[in-house]
Amino acid sequence: MEDSKLALLFTGFLLPVLVASVGINYGQIANNLPSPEHVVPLVKAIGATRVKLYDADPKVLKAFANTGVEFIVGLGNEYLSKMTDPANAQAWVKANVQCYLPATKITSIAVGNEVLTFNDTSLSGCLLPAMQSVHTALVNLKLDSQVTVTTAHSVAILQSSYPPSTGAFRQDLKGCIAPILDFLSKTCSPFLINAYPFFAYKADPKQVSLDFVLFQPNAGIVDPGTKLHYDNMLFAQIDAVYAALSSLGYKKLPVQISETGWPSKGDEDEIGASPENAKKYNGNLLKLINQKKGTPARPNSDLNIFVFAMFNENMKPGPTSERNYGLFKPDGTPSYGLGFSGIAVSSGNSTSTGSGSSSSSSSSGTNGPSIYLSPPANSSSGYLAISSSTERFAWSTWAMLGMGFMSMAAY
Repeated sequence: MEDSKLALLFTGFLLPVLVASVGINYGQIANNLPSPEHVVPLVKAIGATRVKLYDADPKVLKAFANTGVEFIVGLGNEYLSKMTDPANAQAWVKANVQCYLPATKITSIAVGNEVLTFNDTSLSGCLLPAMQSVHTALVNLKLDSQVTVTTAHSVAILQSSYPPSTGAFRQDLKGCIAPILDFLSKTCSPFLINAYPFFAYKADPKQVSLDFVLFQPNAGIVDPGTKLHYDNMLFAQIDAVYAALSSLGYKKLPVQISETGWPSKGDEDEIGASPENAKKYNGNLLKLINQKKGTPARPNSDLNIFVFAMFNENMKPGPTSERNYGLFKPDGTPSYGLGFSGIAVSSGNSTSTGSGSSSSSSSSGTNGPSIYLSPPANSSSGYLAISSSTERFAWSTWAMLGMGFMSMAAY
């Protein structure tokens, strides 16, 4: 990497660089992002030790070789039906995982994204068989001891989440969720959940305390069942997930927050989307992670959290907020002052078409069958709009606070 291509920029005070167990989501639905080689120092600048992709982009995986950064690679929803065939799954694993090991530390494969909350039975019916086929492929290739198989869920899979101790999965989804939990338990894989307190606040800013969702000082809430005190919504959501898992007999299943973040810009009706609030949410979250504290119900469990997202992505569909979750702008400079070093990229930007699968735009065709590397034209490669299912959760669970033992307005 030539020095002439990079210029270090410093903004404000510096947060501790070595943030414990922080992960970052690296989405690429944009046509102006820096090349993966330029992203490596940015990831190091925020202290991230783990990266979650929404595909298995060969350029990214090659760029991060020998860096020690751990990767979750994604297998998009559009591939689920094909992956139910063990032969297809093994071909995909060989082409997109095995060939990069051990130089690039791929530790997990996320099969599908928020599948169960799309109410598409043909899609949800393929999820577990696809996960099983991918795991079988790993076993056949003797990779199952180092690479797990899981899937990411929206918090909309919860029927109830308040108070946290009453957390429970939706009744109509239990038939799908229980076998998946059994699979995760037997394969020692984590349970991934995407959680966005932003949507709860956006849905009803009069009832939901901004300080409560931004990890700011506030009176908090007390769970009447456990007497545990909560001073932020994300931890309450995490413990609600733990409660739901415990209710089905999976108390020991590890939970990872595969996505959470706050937009720095939004439409007029997207209350709370601002640089100031994004700075508070992500800055306070990183500080909490760095303190190595667990949630009230799981104080000794690590906070395994992936922040969304690395960059603002200019080709994402949906409201303005969808294109403004990045910690960094496409030129490598910080979106707001979290104290991170930015890298101004003067050349070497990627030429992604914004199809949502950089692997399709960068593949040379030498890594296996093209059907596994080139998604359909309308594909998002499993990288779905954040609001697609999360907004449904915002009111259905947290707006019930007004009918609970305390009103959020009092927090």
